[in-house]
Amino acid sequence: MREALVLARKGYGRTSPNPMVGALLVKGSVVIAQGWHRRAGGPHAEIIALNQARRRDYNVKGSTLYVTLEPCTTTGKTLPCTEAIIAAGIARVVVAAKDPNPTHAGRAFRVLRRAGIEVVKNILADDAAELNAAFNHWIVKGTPMVTVKAAMTLDGKIATEHGESKWITSEAARREAMHLRKGADAVLVGIETVLADDPSLTVRGAKNSLRRIILDSKARTPVTANVVSDEHAALTTVVVAKGAPVRRVAALRKRVNVLEAPARKGRVDLRWLLKRLGREEVTHLLVEGGGEVSASFFENKLAHRVAFFYAPKVLGGKHARPAVGGKGAADLKQAPKLTNVQWRRLGPDLLLTARVVGD
Repeated sequence: MREALVLARKGYGRTSPNPMVGALLVKGSVVIAQGWHRRAGGPHAEIIALNQARRRDYNVKGSTLYVTLEPCTTTGKTLPCTEAIIAAGIARVVVAAKDPNPTHAGRAFRVLRRAGIEVVKNILADDAAELNAAFNHWIVKGTPMVTVKAAMTLDGKIATEHGESKWITSEAARREAMHLRKGADAVLVGIETVLADDPSLTVRGAKNSLRRIILDSKARTPVTANVVSDEHAALTTVVVAKGAPVRRVAALRKRVNVLEAPARKGRVDLRWLLKRLGREEVTHLLVEGGGEVSASFFENKLAHRVAFFYAPKVLGGKHARPAVGGKGAADLKQAPKLTNVQWRRLGPDLLLTARVVGD
């Protein structure tokens, strides 16, 4: 199963809105075929493994299938994997995680057992669930999993008082930040970040398919900004509040997608936006700030994960820009708490990843 999970990870950044899945076919003590899901709409991992075995002229009858997620039982863009498993004469199916979709969960186990196939489940289930945390959240909640990412000094500053921020962290940390973007469906920043940094918000070295979401309640995004004027402009959505200046909105509509959202206290209603993005099959949203935008996700209890990069620098200054702004917690009991905390060394920097309690 560990080998199957390694295979599944090969689909990182490629399978959304489908999960990453790996599969191995074993006969006796020999792995006769393997497969992983490569892209949404393409064959599932189980089918790829079965096809590979046939090309190698292996008889799969009586073999064991190891798969990281419960096989599908419904017809969508592909036929049900359970039908192919039964038809192939597989004797035993070992599964890591149950299908998180409440309407499908456990159905494959019943179908396979009725066909006389032995089913073993919950093998490395936690590892498999973590692999597809974003998909699992989206399929159950209908909204994307939100990861808040920031790169900061040891005292929690992302920029000087005058907005200087390049580069706080090292090249090693920035490569990991690109890896995080690769695994997301969309990256979100606020208008202040666009005005201060004019970021591209692309995935370095990749054919870009990352959506770029700009929170801009008053439609202040310049038409000359990278996210509006570059070759990936079709992937940009500027989210304005209803009542934003008509001329600015019209100018942006000529170049990018513009979404008019309801407002709360003059700001875009984030809950409304997440529901909209969920309907558009955004399973994982990476929030990259600035500090006020990050704070708004924490204050509204909409952050599920954090990825905080720390550089060995101390900026100081009460006017330097914090990674998380806003009003802040009134007392320690109200402060967001983190669990499943992990630290990684990236060159001279540290990366903290964690879940927000309540996710």
